[in-house]
Amino acid sequence: METLAEAAVAHGISRIAAIDARGFVLGAALASKAGLPLTLVRKAGKLPPPCISESYELEYGKGAIEIRADACSDKDTIMLVDDLIATGGTLRAAAKLLKSLGARIPLIAAIIDLPELGGSRLILEDGIKVMALCRFSETE
Repeated sequence: METLAEAAVAHGISRIAAIDARGFVLGAALASKAGLPLTLVRKAGKLPPPCISESYELEYGKGAIEIRADACSDKDTIMLVDDLIATGGTLRAAAKLLKSLGARIPLIAAIIDLPELGGSRLILEDGIKVMALCRFSETE
């Protein structure tokens, strides 16, 4: 947690955003450690209106996530966190939502990255740095 909190300070982070549901554990602990507010990115249909949503591709179909329309602003620099980076679909959709409200997303962090699935590469191509506490490949 210390490593992630230090990264938040280094990137001038003003808010943590966490992905439903396992990302909430990491996000809550990190926000508490860093003394920052926490924004929850939820699966569609779980937040009271007004909300904005974004669809994304899953291996087996489509998914959708949403945030409150007042979840952040152009004054926020957000560190987006989840437990795992696989294809990157959920994290990229969340970043798009937060950016649509004016926030900057310089860094996405996760406990685990599965780089062979391409998500971290796509996130980097979107201009967002990726931080993972560990990486696993098919050869390990």
